[in-house]
Amino acid sequence: MSTPPKPIALPVTAVTCLEDRAQVERTAVLDLAAGVQRLRLGPVGAAAVDRTLHAELVSGPPATVLDARIVRTWTPRGPRPPADGDSALRHRLHALKTEQRELEQRRDRLRTRLDVLGRLAADLLREIGEGAGSGESELARWTRELDRADEERDTYAERLRACEARLRALTTELAATRHALDLAEEEPAELVGHIELTVAAEAAGQVTLRLSHLTPCALWRPAYRAVLDGDTLTLETEAVVWQHTGEDWSDVRLTLSTARSSLAAEPPRLVEDRLVLTDRPPHERRTVEVELREEEIADLGPAPVLGLPGVDDGGETRVLRAPAPVSVPGDGRAHRVPVSVFSTAAPAEYACVPELSPLVTRVVRFDNRSGHALLAGPVDLVRDSGFAGRGALEFTAPGAPVELAFGSCDDYRVVRRTEESRDTTGLTQRTVVTRTVRLDLSRFSAPGERDERTVAVRERIPVAEVSAVEVRLREKSCSPAPDEVDAEGIVHWTVPLPPGGRRTVTLVYELSASARVTGL
Repeated sequence: MSTPPKPIALPVTAVTCLEDRAQVERTAVLDLAAGVQRLRLGPVGAAAVDRTLHAELVSGPPATVLDARIVRTWTPRGPRPPADGDSALRHRLHALKTEQRELEQRRDRLRTRLDVLGRLAADLLREIGEGAGSGESELARWTRELDRADEERDTYAERLRACEARLRALTTELAATRHALDLAEEEPAELVGHIELTVAAEAAGQVTLRLSHLTPCALWRPAYRAVLDGDTLTLETEAVVWQHTGEDWSDVRLTLSTARSSLAAEPPRLVEDRLVLTDRPPHERRTVEVELREEEIADLGPAPVLGLPGVDDGGETRVLRAPAPVSVPGDGRAHRVPVSVFSTAAPAEYACVPELSPLVTRVVRFDNRSGHALLAGPVDLVRDSGFAGRGALEFTAPGAPVELAFGSCDDYRVVRRTEESRDTTGLTQRTVVTRTVRLDLSRFSAPGERDERTVAVRERIPVAEVSAVEVRLREKSCSPAPDEVDAEGIVHWTVPLPPGGRRTVTLVYELSASARVTGL
């Protein structure tokens, strides 16, 4: 069987972009003759994975795909053209190099001449000093020679300055010419792939071919843009797509998946885990050792996203689809593809966690009404004044509440002070640790502001996990009384602040432990 020399075009019509690769689907209409024939289709990206190649005929007269394979051809580089046939850029590059070499030599000569004139002026001044010391007085000659030396030094210094300025400009022009030469005379890709398809058709006619394969050098990550307008938030979901597969994706149906086909799925190996009971020593029975442990519950501020993390899909494969055909050039750069957008009511509050940060942050809360899960990724924050910064969005299921921080407010100031006292009771020998936390909140308002704002303040108290240690909140000593104390030990206040107002919040709690407790 002979293969037609001219390949049949096989454009990309659909792409499923995975976390670190892409599933490419191609479609073409073939004119088949009756019998067995071999077709050449393409070109396709040379990085396509051979073992994932799958071809099927989906419509037309009865036909069968007997064989499908990727054939790559190596195109050797041609010989360099002769010197007379070089491009204008190469001639310009040669002229610039020649001029640069001449200017460098001229600069060296001028520096040498200035050095000689400097030594000549030094010798002349030494001669004047010696002559004046011995009683000679040749004022006219000394003045004439000094003026001549200074004039020549100024002349050659100006020539050196002009030479160095031209040399700097020439270096810049030379770099630009080299860059233009690299772009204009870059060698084409040497490795090209084609699909060789062997088909057996019972009758002549047109059939539709659908072919798919995996290809590396493609990935995507989620990104968001949150626009806050009063109490309304608009959240735009986008996919940032990179691909350098060797071909462009033009007007393709783009699907975004979090499937990780590169991870091998196998059950964990079972190993023995032996439990042994041992008697505690007498000194351990008489004491209870405790320690303070920090546990992170949540944070309000935007978390930095370093590097390019993987896609956090909550442990379940998620699939997103672009609403319209998209085009992604194969240049390896980041291209943003719109996925969804929705607007919802987002009440805002001013929140402060003084133990973590002295800043007051504007936080908005809303429900995920996008119709799909919001994957973890960076968020561009936009307010009335424009771009306000970049935050981070955690994984959020459809319909779940979302909390997003829109940066700190500069017109608030929070100062936190702590005091601690330790006491031991008489007979029971219990250790009582009293801690006092004072928070000073102040608001700096511009002239003309009349509205009162409330700040949600959160502090924490320890939570005891053993019965030998007790934690008690002294509500009567707290000023004002807390609005709520949750199970994690977070104490909540809602503090109103008028324009230019100041408030002090006091938190007092006790840690009580018996004499058996150590490490407190």
